[in-house]
Amino acid sequence: MTELRTTPSQTVGPFFSFGLVWPDGPFVVPEGTPGAFRIGGAVYDGAGVPVPDALVETWQADPAGRFDHPADPRGAVRWQGFRGFGRSATDPEGRYSLLTVKPGRLPAGGSAGRQAPHLDVSLFCRGMLVRLVTRIYFSDEEEANTEDPVLASIDPPRRATLIAAREPSGGATPGYRFDIHLQGEHETVFFDL
Repeated sequence: MTELRTTPSQTVGPFFSFGLVWPDGPFVVPEGTPGAFRIGGAVYDGAGVPVPDALVETWQADPAGRFDHPADPRGAVRWQGFRGFGRSATDPEGRYSLLTVKPGRLPAGGSAGRQAPHLDVSLFCRGMLVRLVTRIYFSDEEEANTEDPVLASIDPPRRATLIAAREPSGGATPGYRFDIHLQGEHETVFFDL
């Protein structure tokens, strides 16, 4: 008779390379789309170490502020190959990158005004049983950002953790940088949904 031993404990994953990542996942729009840009950065753990096996997923409206989804109450719009959804795994240095276009402003609901252009973000990584949810706003949308009810609900010193910085154009495609910090001094604001 063999002795039974307990299974050693393990963190969740890494499992993202098995079916969750696909070749065109980082392309919310096709290469060459007018107005397209790259948004990217790195995912860091609480010690400031890059997370090499995270998955960054985005969902966004098109430039007219409509979603590519039949449940959009204003009507779904297909715009130049726009799919509204992107997914990028991090590399060994914790970096991710997506090709997209800037979304339009959205109604905030009720009489709350309009939301600033933003990307909704879900983050999956080892050790987490539930995704983290945040948003990416744009540094060159200052007026819209000040009117956004979600940003206004966040303590002013923490709002900067949701703002992507414009990066100089090193090539034909300009871009933004948005780093995600899971914990620590620069911890990104996450939302409890």
